Amino acid sequence: MTMQRAKVMAQRASLTLVPHPSSLVRCLSSRGFTYIALLVAIVIIGITMGATGKYWSSVMAREKEEELLFRGDQYRAAIERYYHAVPGRNHYPQSIDDLLKDNRTATGRRHLRQKYRDPITGEDFEAIREQARGNTITGVFSKSDREPFRQTGFTGPYLEFEGKKKYSEWKFIFRPGEQPPPRPMGMGSGG
Repeated sequence: MTMQRAKVMAQRASLTLVPHPSSLVRCLSSRGFTYIALLVAIVIIGITMGATGKYWSSVMAREKEEELLFRGDQYRAAIERYYHAVPGRNHYPQSIDDLLKDNRTATGRRHLRQKYRDPITGEDFEAIREQARGNTITGVFSKSDREPFRQTGFTGPYLEFEGKKKYSEWKFIFRPGEQPPPRPMGMGSGG
């Protein structure tokens, strides 16, 4: 019986050392399936990440656009305050620095809290100067040639922004006698 037992043990050992050809094919095919499944998962993750990136890029661009509207309106409102600061002497500022500290008053009044940068370009806003009024600043605008998301839904002095094809066409200008917008972020929703 020991001899027979030794033969059985030898057969079992040989089976574990050299797999049967059909089990080898099954093993390789399951490895191939796992590899293909892994590749499909990577492709799906890549597509999802791409779509998410586009979505967040769009969200960030819209937030920058809202910030442009807010900052541009801050300049427009500061120019208006400067214009009306000294009764009987309505003047536009000569420079943006005049909005930061108005030397026409004894206390050096501030009409603009800080010098804002254009959120679209990251640079300073471009000043709109009026030669007929002594090269004074009447407004600001962005230098960006990108197309805005918002095309409609503007109110007050910003109605002229409707349908503009570039941010550089959005001019934040103070014109005496013009009604200011109700509030910077309340210009309606547009698309």
